[in-house]
Amino acid sequence: MYRCCSSVLRSGILVALMAVVPLSGCATGGLGASAFGNSKQQVADLSGRQPTTPEAALAEARTHFRNNDFGYSAAFYQRVVELSPKNTEGYVGLGASYDRLGRFDLSDRVYASLHQLSGDTAQYYNNVGYSYMLRGNLTAALTNFRRALSLDPDNVLIANNIQMLTSAATRA
Repeated sequence: MYRCCSSVLRSGILVALMAVVPLSGCATGGLGASAFGNSKQQVADLSGRQPTTPEAALAEARTHFRNNDFGYSAAFYQRVVELSPKNTEGYVGLGASYDRLGRFDLSDRVYASLHQLSGDTAQYYNNVGYSYMLRGNLTAALTNFRRALSLDPDNVLIANNIQMLTSAATRA
């Protein structure tokens, strides 16, 4: 699961942020409001809805992430990681969900675990770059995107992330 900025750009939210706040460290960024509660930083409570297999939890997590229900996707990806501790997609999705909730303290811990599990992969650096971009740290974002591209030079999503980031920085 690579994250690409094009869906964020289509929504116009990131473009507006770049024009108004040049991505200078917004905590939640207003991106991807969770369908759970009023708090964009709240992870859903799955009491009574706990899937018993990693596959079932992963299917639920993917659906909620696609529907911008990041509170629920985080909870279901957490369940994937609990049920299958070596499932890299679980860690990638959990980190991405926390990023979209503005819970960078949690996503940093997830990405550290992912790095221990998978090592230096293009997907890892692309997602960490995206996380830094959401935080407003354009330098760290670009560094990570470039590292991802060096590991996978033909990856169009990573190249697009770099192009989008450099274009946005120029406009800001």
